[in-house]
Amino acid sequence: MESARPWFEANWDADLTIGEWWERFTRSGWAFPAFPTEWFGRGLPSAEAAGVDGERRRAGAAAPPDRIGAAAIAPLLLEYGAEDQLRWLLPDTLTDRAVWCELFSEPGAGSDLAGLGTRAVRSGDEWIVNGQKVWSSGADFARWGLLLARTDPDVPKQAGMTCFVLEMKQPGVDVRPLVTMTGEAEFNEVFLTDARAPNSNVVGEVGDGWTVVKAALAYERAAMGAGRLGDNSRRPDLSQRAGDVAAREASGRRRGGLAAGGGAEELLRTLLTASSANGAIRDEAMQLYSLVRIARWTTRRGADASVQRLATSEIARRQRDLYLRLEGPAAMLAGGDAPLGGVVQRLALWSPAMSIMLGTDEVQLNVIGERVLGLPREPSVDRDVPWREIRRS
Repeated sequence: MESARPWFEANWDADLTIGEWWERFTRSGWAFPAFPTEWFGRGLPSAEAAGVDGERRRAGAAAPPDRIGAAAIAPLLLEYGAEDQLRWLLPDTLTDRAVWCELFSEPGAGSDLAGLGTRAVRSGDEWIVNGQKVWSSGADFARWGLLLARTDPDVPKQAGMTCFVLEMKQPGVDVRPLVTMTGEAEFNEVFLTDARAPNSNVVGEVGDGWTVVKAALAYERAAMGAGRLGDNSRRPDLSQRAGDVAAREASGRRRGGLAAGGGAEELLRTLLTASSANGAIRDEAMQLYSLVRIARWTTRRGADASVQRLATSEIARRQRDLYLRLEGPAAMLAGGDAPLGGVVQRLALWSPAMSIMLGTDEVQLNVIGERVLGLPREPSVDRDVPWREIRRS
């Protein structure tokens, strides 16, 4: 991409803070080149946008923000958000000054997300929200949450939901951390008690939240499969030196790039170089490398995103098994005692989540079977029953 190369040569500065770099990068339009020109982009087709990222890598520049906000919610807002919402939300989202969380899943509505029970009741020009959400990464420090709540209990479950932007720092929003087997509080449960959202915070149309959230999940799955979905569980530090961030990205030492993308390739090369792998293991490594490359090709929404999401969980399992073997006895160590600071051990503990998050592997197989192969829909006894009449635990 010749037109991008001069810009990176003239503007990449490793001594900027990462916050300063992201501000410069985003305002230029090159950070998100597939976005419309009026909304921080260049209006490029996806193939040319991928070429821009190649020029960035060639220049050694740090990647744009890759949290849920920039990777999934920003493109969702471009599709469903009102113009005043875009003016309000996009600048801080795309520069990582504001972190988003997703308020979708509930203790009684995981794989059956459409069965959720969190209620939003209209009161004048605002909505009053009550309920509980779970598995929300970043909710403890997020500025905004993308909330799916039930607004009409008298229609079938998929028809009576609405999507909102929820201000997280308000009375009635109680965030409690959940510690995973990595030893870190990577997720949270969120209790909503008379929390409020102005009617102007509705994303899309009232009652059409299911359509909006399915689009959000598709954007997220596509970003994950392409290695463009970062770690949303860590607080942002915009004061870091941009060159240091770029160096960590190039070495593969960030979890967001491990399942696919450049970080996965660099980590694989590093481990192979440091090991005395035999021919069989090197053959396995090449199969993994090929899967990572193939996963990056599919960036579209819909059923394609489900194929990519399945590929991501398969890659995570293969990475776990191969990387631990490559490290040999040292793989039994953890944290600072382990090679590469324990990045492989953390990936191994994290890998089962890849088969669950954003819809389980089984859910993705159903989507592919029904929407790609044309198989009969999975039987459901409550598809046409008003939500109020559905039996729930």
